Amino acid sequence: MDKYLKLPLTSEDIASLHAGDSVYLTGVIYTARDAAHKRMSEALSRGEALPMDIKGAAIYYMGPSPARPGRVIGSAGPTTASRMDKYAPALLDLGLQCMIGKGKRSDEVREAIVRNGAVYFAAIGGAGALLSKAIDASEVIAYDDLGTEAIRKLTVKDFPAIVVIDSTGRDLYKESLKEYCVE
Repeated sequence: MDKYLKLPLTSEDIASLHAGDSVYLTGVIYTARDAAHKRMSEALSRGEALPMDIKGAAIYYMGPSPARPGRVIGSAGPTTASRMDKYAPALLDLGLQCMIGKGKRSDEVREAIVRNGAVYFAAIGGAGALLSKAIDASEVIAYDDLGTEAIRKLTVKDFPAIVVIDSTGRDLYKESLKEYCVE
């Protein structure tokens, strides 16, 4: 069943999501990849504020390609989420609500998702040009010197994603392996 959701998500929205659900997200999503996560972690260790309010935020692990004329952003496909696993639990504990990427997450991230009532979505890898059509606005808000890895504030409408890890810890990748693998 498809679910159309407004960001930031409510606790009720998150609790209603189940691994495998298809969702369409509308609202604000921040982008951040490896280098931005490292800088945010360093800022936190120095007692400094993050460049955006992390409480209730959604972070998309994405670095866009340059925008073509007349477009707000270039191809906007997901990057491998596990590269942010060493940073994600701390951000979740600070109130990060959802993450969007591709691929598996560590047990530590899954535990932090459950502990904080959060969710991990997957965007379809290889579909960056299609995903960019759901992005209405893009603005660099921090770490401009990182180029494509700068933190951006995206305004999205009906951005398609799939629930991979829900707030109870159900993991679509693990469950799918059990369902489809023959012993």
